[in-house]
Amino acid sequence: MLSKLNTLCLKGIDGREVLAEVYIASGLPAYSVVGLPDAAVKEAKDRVVAAVRNSGYDFPAKRITVNLAPAEIKKAGTHFDLPIALGVIAASGRLGKKPPARFTDTYFIGELALDGALRPVAGVLAMLLALKGRGVTAVVPAGNSAEAAISGVNCLAASSLKDVASWLSGENELIACSAAATVQTSSGSGNDFSEVKGQPFAKRALEIAAAGFHNVLLVGPPGAGKSMLARRFGALLPPMTFDESLETTKLYSVSGLGVTGRLIGERPFREPHHTISDAALIGGGSSPRPGEVSLAHNGVLFLDEFPEFSRPAIEALREPLEAWKVTVSRVRESVAYPARFLMVAAMNPCPCGYLGHPTRECACTPLQVHKYRAKVSGPILDRIDLQVQLSAVKYADWEALPRGESSAEIAGRVLKAIEIQRKRFKGGAKANAFMAGAELRRHCALPEGASAVLETAMNKLGFSARSLDKILKISRTIADLEGASGIKREHIIEAVQYRMLDKAAALAAGF
Repeated sequence: MLSKLNTLCLKGIDGREVLAEVYIASGLPAYSVVGLPDAAVKEAKDRVVAAVRNSGYDFPAKRITVNLAPAEIKKAGTHFDLPIALGVIAASGRLGKKPPARFTDTYFIGELALDGALRPVAGVLAMLLALKGRGVTAVVPAGNSAEAAISGVNCLAASSLKDVASWLSGENELIACSAAATVQTSSGSGNDFSEVKGQPFAKRALEIAAAGFHNVLLVGPPGAGKSMLARRFGALLPPMTFDESLETTKLYSVSGLGVTGRLIGERPFREPHHTISDAALIGGGSSPRPGEVSLAHNGVLFLDEFPEFSRPAIEALREPLEAWKVTVSRVRESVAYPARFLMVAAMNPCPCGYLGHPTRECACTPLQVHKYRAKVSGPILDRIDLQVQLSAVKYADWEALPRGESSAEIAGRVLKAIEIQRKRFKGGAKANAFMAGAELRRHCALPEGASAVLETAMNKLGFSARSLDKILKISRTIADLEGASGIKREHIIEAVQYRMLDKAAALAAGF
């Protein structure tokens, strides 16, 4: 006998429909799964056998074939347990001679325990969003009830295989998941920019970075406040839109990081350790999973001790920093994950950290300094707009009682600058950092006297053409923060100050 049930799988962060077909034929007992299953799907046999029997049903000692269609999509995860078990029960005739009417337009998701209980699975929200607006019903584990409610799909929560089978035969009813899809806002970490002592230049740079979505590299000695500034940077960014919250929540659902039943409203802040592998940073694995750059989507990726990351990990950042997505390719599939994050990297000026320190002597040789800085390649530096030098905090700044500007005050100016850009880039770039070609020429016209500044930067300081483009983008953001309609000469001069590594490289080359 043949039975057919609807279920879903994941392709990247998007759900795809899957038809689970179970055929029971006479012959020696056997069990096979076809349709490009991974190891977790193949192992479902043992879970299904125990769950079916412990739910009060006989598991047929016959030849059972499970087909997960379409066959060209790889099937990964344990959420196929429920539809396979229901298919076996239905195909063996325990739900009646004809398939129950509730089979049609119902999708089943869930992992089975050996006693027949349903366990929550990862990626429920992402899968269910593929059904939104279809007028269908989905049955999910009770542990995924809150997450399923966000999708807007008619969802029913079940605690066991027996409950679902009884619902299909009309013997009982399942509880509907709550339909409220509220946003989970930040509870507030208590960290504020007003707590940062000194470093007005770095604070100004981070304000510009937040306003124009510019990546930042902070260079300074130990204890200068690099990490302290980076961990407060997210407070300067504007609140997430509904679409951003939904996409971020989908990513966390796929990653199995837990969803509380509310859309994530706080921008992610990811701080991977410098020993992380390139696969964990970018994403990958035998069954591809989102990496740290994707988990930082719509938020901040903080890379402390930047040169200490492995060379493959650093170089792997090229694609997400340029295209704002990551493509993970394997022999049988290729998936893409969004990775639109704002990167804040931090490093010391030299291996010992005290090059240029006013009171402590640097113990590094010029060759050691060169090798240390060379760990961050030129192509990566080209993708970092703001390169900021921090100095050691002076005692007078540390002792000072007056508090600086709060995060809320700075964020207010940032939001005004972002609103200016949203009006400017209707149908084009969404922030100044993304301008290119015609947009750059249209919105970054040089004021009188600015050409001489840029000419000096290129001829005397050795700036490249790409560096000049970045200076124009930064200048545009500075003008937006001031509410100016056009770029002024003083904006160009200030922007040049945020390319300190370009200047250092030029001086080292003899310019």
